[in-house]
Amino acid sequence: MKLLVFLGSVRQSTPPRPARLGERVAKACAVQLVRAGADVEIIDPLNLEPQSVFKPHFAYVAGRAPEALEALSEKIKGADGYVMVSPEYNHSMSPALADLLNHFGSSSFSFKPSAIATYSAGQWGGARAAVNMRTYLSELGCLPVSAMIHVPKAQDVFDEKGRYLEGVDADKWDGYIGRTLRQLTWWAEAAHRQRQQAIATEAFAKDPSQRNAP
Repeated sequence: MKLLVFLGSVRQSTPPRPARLGERVAKACAVQLVRAGADVEIIDPLNLEPQSVFKPHFAYVAGRAPEALEALSEKIKGADGYVMVSPEYNHSMSPALADLLNHFGSSSFSFKPSAIATYSAGQWGGARAAVNMRTYLSELGCLPVSAMIHVPKAQDVFDEKGRYLEGVDADKWDGYIGRTLRQLTWWAEAAHRQRQQAIATEAFAKDPSQRNAP
């Protein structure tokens, strides 16, 4: 399985301290997925060239999109599933994650599963953002699995490499995070088999009228 972990943050400043808590959560998810045998890549928006004016990948003539967008588009299309890692902003997903995902059409994500992983420096773990993310990801086409990951006080759980800090009950956290990721890989494998068998699908790809009722 080829899985992408999207890191939904571009902030390198504080507070909260330490900076880039989401990177720790993303790496922790990646570690578990690799351990389960998946081919995993973390997509960090800081590694992409910023655009001064928003223009999504699908708005460019084929083959004319900026190199970074073109490369990421191919990775998204080639993946079997996604983990979406986000903090909470005003009860919603992070603007950085929304901006990144909005550059790509639903046909790139369609008929593949996703998993939601939220975090915070405080006690709620970004759980309220996940409610918003369920609707968003369903519309994008990569339906989220039922289990979710919420990490409160992430700075007390993971170090900068996504490893558990001293005193953390690693077995309990592995079980908690693993439940969601096992659901993700189960659905990813099932969807992959369907695509390999060329089961007919109709991803929204060309015109908004494709969504219209008769």
